Amino acid sequence: MSYNPPMSFSERRGAVFNEELSLNTHHGIKSLAQPRPRGPPTPSMSTPAADFDQVTGSPPPPPTPAASPGPSNSRPDWKSADETEEAYLATIRQYFVKCNSAQRGRLLSDLLNLCTSQQLSFVHQFVSPLLKKDPFTTLPDELCLRILSFIDDPKVLVRASQVSRRWRDLLSDDMTWKNLCVKHDYQRRMSEVQAMRAELYGHAQRDDGAAAGDCSGALTSNSLPASFGSSTGARPRLTSYKSHFKQRYLVDVAWRTGGRNISKNLTQDGGVVTSLHLTSKYIIVALDNARIHVFDTEGNALRTLQGHVMGVWAMVPWDDILVSGGCDREVRVWDLTTGNCLHTLRGHTSTVRCLKMSDANTAISGSRDTTLRVWDIRNGTLIKLLVGHQASVRCLEIKGDIVVSGSYDTTAKVWSISEGRCLHTLSGHYSQIYAIAFDGYRVATGSLDTSVRIWNAQTGECQAVLQGHTSLVGQLQMRGGTLVTGGSDGSVRVWSLERFCPIHRLAAHDNSVTSLQFDDTRVVSGGSDGRVKVWDLKTGQLVRELITQGEAVWRVAFEDEKCVAMALKNSRTVMEVWNFSPPEEMLNDRPVIPLKRTLDAPAPDGSRPLSAFALDYRGAGSSSSGNGILDVDMPDAGPSTAPLQQSGGMFFRDP
Repeated sequence: MSYNPPMSFSERRGAVFNEELSLNTHHGIKSLAQPRPRGPPTPSMSTPAADFDQVTGSPPPPPTPAASPGPSNSRPDWKSADETEEAYLATIRQYFVKCNSAQRGRLLSDLLNLCTSQQLSFVHQFVSPLLKKDPFTTLPDELCLRILSFIDDPKVLVRASQVSRRWRDLLSDDMTWKNLCVKHDYQRRMSEVQAMRAELYGHAQRDDGAAAGDCSGALTSNSLPASFGSSTGARPRLTSYKSHFKQRYLVDVAWRTGGRNISKNLTQDGGVVTSLHLTSKYIIVALDNARIHVFDTEGNALRTLQGHVMGVWAMVPWDDILVSGGCDREVRVWDLTTGNCLHTLRGHTSTVRCLKMSDANTAISGSRDTTLRVWDIRNGTLIKLLVGHQASVRCLEIKGDIVVSGSYDTTAKVWSISEGRCLHTLSGHYSQIYAIAFDGYRVATGSLDTSVRIWNAQTGECQAVLQGHTSLVGQLQMRGGTLVTGGSDGSVRVWSLERFCPIHRLAAHDNSVTSLQFDDTRVVSGGSDGRVKVWDLKTGQLVRELITQGEAVWRVAFEDEKCVAMALKNSRTVMEVWNFSPPEEMLNDRPVIPLKRTLDAPAPDGSRPLSAFALDYRGAGSSSSGNGILDVDMPDAGPSTAPLQQSGGMFFRDP
């Protein structure tokens, strides 16, 4: 008696199928035939929900938020199929619908065991997109926002806002963009947003996410961008952290890779620019030919102030008032709106070398006659005479009631304006002092002896001697815990005032550093080699060169969105005005729902939803889809050493 092994599961199931098929064929299988299926979709297509529901009787899974592109699956070719094959499939479908979960599992498992590797790959490509689920559709808003708070790349957030309506709504939450402002060190300007909100809603709103100290002192009359000034035609005010972040990001990108500039000749004989100031309303330039030129912030000439009979060597603006002094030993007070000279203040017996203002009514001048004079510019009278230096007063700074002065007698002095007396004499330099900086607590002095000294303003004690320059240190600026110095050796150095050590040593120019300024983000330096360079304050890397082919750079001044440079080119004194303001239409908090299509509805061409806000700001060169909707493209705002591009009419150049 021969032994017959038991039939396997697949053999038993196959026998049942054959038997059922045979019965159905004899009884008219054509009545059960269904239309030929369309075949499985490719991973990038939506699942055919209608067919799926008809077969399984279960609701379709949620669509993939943004299906990743994958290999395409060609649809089965039914041209060579006969009615028998279609009958087989109809029977299998009918049987599968009636099966319970366990039966379906056994059937699918057995069929998969019979598949080749190529067929299993086909199954994987078909099933994988169906298993993808958007976690943000099930998680509560708090957890979703917590997850998004760990993303610090704005390009990722903008692209994520295009995934679905749900993602767009989450990324429209202002707290996400407030956190991003902090991560990108934009919080120093967030007081603007809070002030605007307070004005918008009629009451002050407390900022519970950033300490008051983060914003205190960040905005002054000289640091407030022109767009937030009181001048007419100002940019629409920003009312959200999202729009605030957008503005700051666009400005940073423009500083690194874009901007637009104009160039104007001031003189035909190459006069020396002795002073330059950029305010929210004016660009003011003083020359050694006794003239003071006043422009608006776009570089359009307004008027020329004439009255000094020799070179103007010092000036300081305050709103619509300008105080100037020069070789004629006079201090003049001007009304910038009319160009009239309001007062001529006499008393100095030599050139007025430096000028500062402590408030709208008080100006202090330092002269080569060794004295400082405190003036009431409203009445045109002398308030105090400060005597003590033994040589020319070269530089001075004011904070509140305290003024500090540096002199060619190698000393610096700390004065009380109200008392009219010297509080401390800072002795230690071996040669003349050319530059001074003062933050209310510390005094920094730069000298011909190549050193920089840090002093305690309350005690007069020298706290540190910073060495590294090999020539005269003629440029100083102090901000927070950072000091930036420039020397005649062509180097720019960034120092930590907490540890009294160098942070960056920048080989900036081939010759003397003639002008220097920095803010929270960047350092701008000008040199006698005719170049203006922009440096990243945090990394010390060269960002770009604004001027490359000058004979010399006299002065450079910049604000958040504008930079002005006075240079000598082709034996002419030239003013270059760079504007880094984003296009106005990019800053409006306009509705994000277009007229022809809602965000949660699919586009006619199957493209992704609109983002929460667009950051494609490249202008006319931007690519767009067929329906006119601009695609998102965020140029990198990271450091760049790319050479200077030729200036032109386009605001942002293509990356």
